[in-house]
Amino acid sequence: MIEELKNVWTEGTDEERKILELALQAIRQKRERKSAYLSGFLGLKGEFIDETKQSYRFELPLTVFMHNSGGAVHGGILATLIDSAMGSLINRSLPPEQYAVTTELKINYLRPGVGERLRAEATFLHRGNTLVVMEGTVYDERNKRVAHGTGSFIVLNRK
Repeated sequence: MIEELKNVWTEGTDEERKILELALQAIRQKRERKSAYLSGFLGLKGEFIDETKQSYRFELPLTVFMHNSGGAVHGGILATLIDSAMGSLINRSLPPEQYAVTTELKINYLRPGVGERLRAEATFLHRGNTLVVMEGTVYDERNKRVAHGTGSFIVLNRK
């Protein structure tokens, strides 16, 4: 495998080298932040939008990893961005002994994700003790909606 990696690095395309760089980024982020590898591949770095901690945002550069064969962001990546923004918001708002996972996700794709950057934002729609309903939207760099979704999350206790 080491030889194959060396070969891709020396003989591969710029795109292939970028994928290797993203893999290293994912490993670094997993080690430093204990996040999912996918977060590292996507370069997710989030923040609360307001001081009430009711909204959360990711801003990220588009990379070759995210593109479909048509050159736009793959629909699964857009769904992942919405789910990740909503999941980050709920999980960062829970006490340490609890966590939430997605139980339902619905996405509307509105326009192709193209350009240099995307922004995903999430907010609460309903916050029960065990069921939380949220919404999320992905915007392009012109502030146009690319995708919108809603999700339901169940709140669980850590063992």
